[in-house]
Amino acid sequence: MSDAYDRLVNILVTRFEVEPEEVRPDATFEELELDSLFLVELVLVVQQEMNVKIGEEDATPRSTIAFVAELIEAQLAQAS
Repeated sequence: MSDAYDRLVNILVTRFEVEPEEVRPDATFEELELDSLFLVELVLVVQQEMNVKIGEEDATPRSTIAFVAELIEAQLAQAS
């Protein structure tokens, strides 16, 4: 996958203690038992660590990891 996907997975595993074997591109945050409060914190961490802006409405419990990684990738591409 992309660098943004790898970085997002790393954040999920190291900062939010998601089991690595549970993380896959089509997994939703809901499937990982991560609620909307978690998503607010994730958005803040991604913004801080990757210097991108993702709207809270873009990262919902039903969003997949791949979808959010694509949003990050698009923001990174726009910034360069």
